[in-house]
Amino acid sequence: MSGERGSMVLGVMCGAAAGAFWGLVFLAPELARAFGPLELTIGRYLAYGLISAALIAPRWRGLAGQLGAGEWRALALLALAGNTFYYLLLAGAVQLGGAAITALVIGFLPVVVTIAGSRARDAVPLARLAPSLLLCVGGAVCIGWQALFLPSARPVAAQLAGLVCAIGALASWSAYAVGNNHMLGRVKAISSHDWSLLIGIVTGAQSLALVPLALLLGVRSHGAGDWALFVAVSAGVAIFASIVGNALWNKMSRLLPLTLAGQMITFETLFALLYAFAWEHRGPTLPEMLAFVLVVASVISCLAAHRRPPAQPVPA
Repeated sequence: MSGERGSMVLGVMCGAAAGAFWGLVFLAPELARAFGPLELTIGRYLAYGLISAALIAPRWRGLAGQLGAGEWRALALLALAGNTFYYLLLAGAVQLGGAAITALVIGFLPVVVTIAGSRARDAVPLARLAPSLLLCVGGAVCIGWQALFLPSARPVAAQLAGLVCAIGALASWSAYAVGNNHMLGRVKAISSHDWSLLIGIVTGAQSLALVPLALLLGVRSHGAGDWALFVAVSAGVAIFASIVGNALWNKMSRLLPLTLAGQMITFETLFALLYAFAWEHRGPTLPEMLAFVLVVASVISCLAAHRRPPAQPVPA
């Protein structure tokens, strides 16, 4: 029992750390605002692919022998859903609708993933997860309260387009979370870190395929300072969010059931808000503070729902 509790605590810590690194992706489109979502996606994942290839090179022969056609197809789909397509939509959502609306929609990821995971065998019933899910929804609503009800300098059409992009990103990453959890259970001979690096290599190949599209659409002229910032942001997000964050998430996925793992995505929203406060040089408002309380309560409630009751003594 103590070992199971220790695994759960370690899994939660890995999930929180992954959220801390993933929260950086909400700042990247604002930091490199001179570049569009397609350029940001290509830059980030080219860097991710190159770094992944360098890190996995010493073990490549052994790993390649364990990958069949099915595994490569899964890697391609996971790379598309969890990285390429997701970040393309996320960057568009942040630049069009703003980080607050995007964080609101992405904040529903725990609800979507937890509901999907509740269908798995031996999963905690939804009835026991209901308090946690309600708290999560309440936190997500509070996070986006100001963005939805206060006047904004952004055009209404842009905000609506950003909202559509955010919903698409929500659907794409939810599919990734469920599919990746399933695949990690199948490829147990491959470490979670190496699986993340393999996804990175495939994502890098996909970003290369997007280069002709970017050239066709026309790349805007940028100064040397813009390009230097673009390279720094792309490399930084690739290392911290993609390499480190994904490795922590995969480690967590092998320690926690999917219904609990889904709740861990909430940490990404929390850290995204913290970074936004630092970027905007302000503290949280009352709705944002309430969101912190509700979201933390949601995770604690979900942890409690996953605790097994103590074994009853067998009558003599």
